[in-house]
Amino acid sequence: MNDKPRSTRSVRPGVNSSAMFLREAFDSFRDVGAVAPSSISLARAMTAPVTRFDGPRTVLEVGAGTGPITTALLDRLSPTDRLDVVETNPRFAARLRELTRDAHRFGGPRTHVHESRIELIKNDIRYDAIVSGLPFTNFAPGTVRDILTRYDELLTGGGCLTYFAYRGTRRLRSVTASRESVRRHRQVEELLTEYRQRFTVDCKTIWANLPPALVWELSREVLPYPAPSDPQVNA
Repeated sequence: MNDKPRSTRSVRPGVNSSAMFLREAFDSFRDVGAVAPSSISLARAMTAPVTRFDGPRTVLEVGAGTGPITTALLDRLSPTDRLDVVETNPRFAARLRELTRDAHRFGGPRTHVHESRIELIKNDIRYDAIVSGLPFTNFAPGTVRDILTRYDELLTGGGCLTYFAYRGTRRLRSVTASRESVRRHRQVEELLTEYRQRFTVDCKTIWANLPPALVWELSREVLPYPAPSDPQVNA
């Protein structure tokens, strides 16, 4: 087990990436789903489970943004490990390629950046850990179900999935959003609650983030995700 963070001498997210994040968040908030990049505290909490697996490890990050969580993963993984990073935004993907370019040469994992939606990526790799930065409550329920089904297909039997959600979003939406948005948010939360019932679940609050975030850690043998029984779930 390799749980000692190390420097891979890779490019670190900084002022330029923060400015890029703010521009993209302003232009495409539904896809980005945040007002600021993930903090170091959130990145550490999201990536902590990868240290529990013996190497060589396979890790998938989905919705990497400008790379604060990617950076934490690079520090936790070794040359025998593999890290696949998925990001749909072309500017973010280019930044991630820059961030990970020399990682393996300087002691980090073999890294591949995929500019695509996770549902469209087809491979035979199974991952010990999936780290998801996707803003689930910004998506339609049917899209969330498709993503969770794909996670099930990609996760190893004893694997672990981590994702986060901002605290207080339901209350905020209830007073600021349309009825349709509130309904969609509620349906997505119901899907996630159903999904979590099939795992051993740990949840913690990361207060040192803007805004504070809940980190969900799901682990156990994964069964195929059931087809929807309620036709309204894809509304």
